[in-house]
Amino acid sequence: MGDISKDINSKFPSNKVKALINIKYTANWLNSHQNIFFKPYGISPQQFNILKILKGAKEALKVQVIKDRMIERAPNATRLMDKLCAKKLIKRIPCPEDRRVVHIEITNRGLKLLETISKNFKEDLLENLSEKEAIQLSDLLDKIR
Repeated sequence: MGDISKDINSKFPSNKVKALINIKYTANWLNSHQNIFFKPYGISPQQFNILKILKGAKEALKVQVIKDRMIERAPNATRLMDKLCAKKLIKRIPCPEDRRVVHIEITNRGLKLLETISKNFKEDLLENLSEKEAIQLSDLLDKIR
């Protein structure tokens, strides 16, 4: 099992400071592992999140709705969608009533990619936690926010 004090060779003035640093360190560790996992599929974790949002919605969504639902609220969400569009994983649908509004829809190609990813996606990044510990961790993270 890891120990943040040993991992970064540091001492902390309090347990709360240690916990905060540990959250940031662990978030970075998780992001790194996810970036490595998604690289062979040609998408980022944020782009995967956009595809999952669109699949779950089962209908075209406004860009702002997608941005609001994203786990990691990226200021570059439009650019992320541009890249997904270029790969033909999503498509833009102009709103006939208002030219400023654009809806985004996942394509069959995007759905097939999600299917392929789901066959290989494992939640083993949390394999050291029991179900009870996972619930406790989630509850504690909710409490922080």
